[in-house]
Amino acid sequence: MKSYTAPLLGFIVMATTAHAQQPNPENRRLSPEQVRSVAPALEQYTQDRLYGDIWKRPGLNPRDRSLVTIAALIARGEAGALNYYADQALENGMKPAEISETITHLAYYSGWGKAMAAIGPISVVFGKRGIGAEQLPETNPAPLPLDEKAESTRATNVGNQFGNVAPDLVQYTTDYLFHDLWLRPDLAPRDRSLVTVAALISSGQVEQITYHLNRAMDNGLTEEEAAEVITHLAFYAGWPNAMSALPVAKGIFEKRRG
Repeated sequence: MKSYTAPLLGFIVMATTAHAQQPNPENRRLSPEQVRSVAPALEQYTQDRLYGDIWKRPGLNPRDRSLVTIAALIARGEAGALNYYADQALENGMKPAEISETITHLAYYSGWGKAMAAIGPISVVFGKRGIGAEQLPETNPAPLPLDEKAESTRATNVGNQFGNVAPDLVQYTTDYLFHDLWLRPDLAPRDRSLVTVAALISSGQVEQITYHLNRAMDNGLTEEEAAEVITHLAFYAGWPNAMSALPVAKGIFEKRRG
C-alpha cells in the first residue's frame, strides 16, 4: 500500500498546483485530465512553464500577451483554441472592438480563410458575454491621420521594386492596407503593428519582418517588448519560427541603436 500512496499524493499535489496556475482551465477545449491521459508531461509543462513562467514574465503585460497569442493562433489556423484565449483576452483587458479589429486586420496578413475561421469560436465568447454591435467597430469609421512622409517613402519603395511586376497589387497595398486598414482607429497603431509582427513570425514570413518590426518600434514597441514577443511566440508558434526571427530582430536592434 505504501508504494502507491506517495505517487498518488504527488499526483494530487501536482494537479492542484497546475489548476491554480492557469486561469479558468475549465474553459479549455481539452481538460487538464484529458491531456494528462495522453501526455502527462505536456500538461505539467503547460502549467509550470507556459502559465507558471511565460505568462508571468514582466516584459509584456497580460493584455499584450493575449493580443500576441490571438494573432498567432489566427495566423497559424488554430482557431479551435480561440474560445479559451479570446475569453482570457477580455479578462486581461482587451476590448471586444480590439479583438474584432485583430480578425479584420489578419484577413489581409494571414488570409481571408483564417480570419473567417476565427469568427465561429469568438462569436461564442461574445455571445456568452452579451457583447453586441454597440461594442464593435464601425464599418467605416473616421480614419486616423496619415503620416504623409512615411507613407510616401513606403509607396515609392514598393512601386520601384514591384510596379512593373504586379502594379495592381502595389496599388491595392496602398489603397486597401496603408490608406484604409492601418488607419482604422479601434486598434492603436502600436497594437496593429504588434498583431502584424506576431502573425509574420508565427507563419515564418521572415522576409516581411524587417519592415514591420521597424514600423512597430516607430509606433512605440520597445526593444525589450519586441524580444519578449519572440520569446512568447516560441511557445505558440514553435522554436524554429522564433529562432528564425532572431537574426532579423538582432539586426534591427543594432541598427536602431546606431
